[in-house]
Amino acid sequence: LIHFYKRKLELVFTMALTPASRPKIVKKRVKKFTRHQSDRYDKVKRNWRRPKGIDNRVRRKFKGMYKMPNIGYGSASTTRHMMPTGFRKVLIHNIKELEVLMMSNKTYAAEIARGVSAKNRKTLIERAAQLAIRVTNPNARIRSEENE
Repeated sequence: LIHFYKRKLELVFTMALTPASRPKIVKKRVKKFTRHQSDRYDKVKRNWRRPKGIDNRVRRKFKGMYKMPNIGYGSASTTRHMMPTGFRKVLIHNIKELEVLMMSNKTYAAEIARGVSAKNRKTLIERAAQLAIRVTNPNARIRSEENE
């Protein structure tokens, strides 16, 4: 029953809040770059670190080795930092920061910061609805009507 209420709230805020343009986002690579020998040792984590050894075969780009990240894998500038919805995220802490997005509500969506209290969240979400600004996390820290 609580889940039903949350879903109903979400529909109210996201209605007709669409981006100005929604180009197709093309990722040149979706697989993660793995660190050399991370498959061999548990102590070497998978997170990418650039190999710096003088004889390292990954650094020297031998055939059959891991690919190294470079500038060619970057996203297109039109779709860089773009969410699948077509908006770009902006972190919001208060109403003043929210009202900066008033004129650019077709390109940017607000994301309410982690440290914002439940009370202030409510006012931010209401103000965003008035200004027709999309909020990426409107249901965070919301109490259901039965608990109040």
